[in-house]
Amino acid sequence: MEPVTCPLCSRVISPSDTIVCYGVRLSHLDCQRPRALSAQERALLAFHCWDHVVGKCSACASHVRLREIDSDFLDNCTYSCPRCSEDLTDSVRSHLYACATLPATIRRRAHETREAAQILVKHSHQLCDAADVLIRGVEAALDRSRRKSGGR
Repeated sequence: MEPVTCPLCSRVISPSDTIVCYGVRLSHLDCQRPRALSAQERALLAFHCWDHVVGKCSACASHVRLREIDSDFLDNCTYSCPRCSEDLTDSVRSHLYACATLPATIRRRAHETREAAQILVKHSHQLCDAADVLIRGVEAALDRSRRKSGGR
């Protein structure tokens, strides 16, 4: 069984990765940082979470506000701890989907969008698996047909 791979970097796309669709193909939003935050996630953070803690660093136990992060958070898809440089992207994403300052409808839509992307990746894996089974079946049928006809 062949996993779904990104056509840009050839690495496996997992359900936790942030994806974009090019036609019917899935690829990473950022191949160097597959779990990077999407533009929509970054915009929600900038608008709703600017003035409060958005992440906790597991390495140094710091609580970090968005404005403390040393990057252009609108262009940068990942977030690092300003004290120890630990990747806070997963912590920031978790905050976003649980933040009480986001209106409930926006939080729900953000959840639905993220879940839809995860489902899309899972379905792509299932389709690849099904295609693999079909290909093996066709190969076996061709092999049987060749044996019956004497290998011609």
